[in-house]
Amino acid sequence: MSKLAFVFPGQGAQYTGMGKDFYETQERARKVFQTAREVTGVDVAALCFEESRKEELNRTEFTQLAMLTVELAILEVLREKGISADPSASPPTAARIPTVPR
Repeated sequence: MSKLAFVFPGQGAQYTGMGKDFYETQERARKVFQTAREVTGVDVAALCFEESRKEELNRTEFTQLAMLTVELAILEVLREKGISADPSASPPTAARIPTVPR
C-alpha cells in the first residue's frame, strides 16, 4: 500500500515566473492568486511573474507570501483533479506554514 505526500520547496527556491504555467492554464490557480491579493493587498501574480519585481520577490516578507500562494494554487489544482495526499504520509505541516503578511 503506497501513500502520496506533497512536498513543496521553501524560501530560497523562489524565482521569477514560478507558478505562471498554473496561473495561465488553471482557473482554480487564478482564484488562489486573486484571493491572496484580496486578503493581503499585494498583487502576488505580478510579484511572481514580473522580472522587474525580482528584488521584491527576494525580500522575506514577499517571498513567503509568493511561495505560499504558488503552493496553494498547485495544491488546489491537484485537489480539483481528484489528487490528494494521505495525511499520514508525512509529519504535520501546519506548524511550518508561514504567516501571510497584511
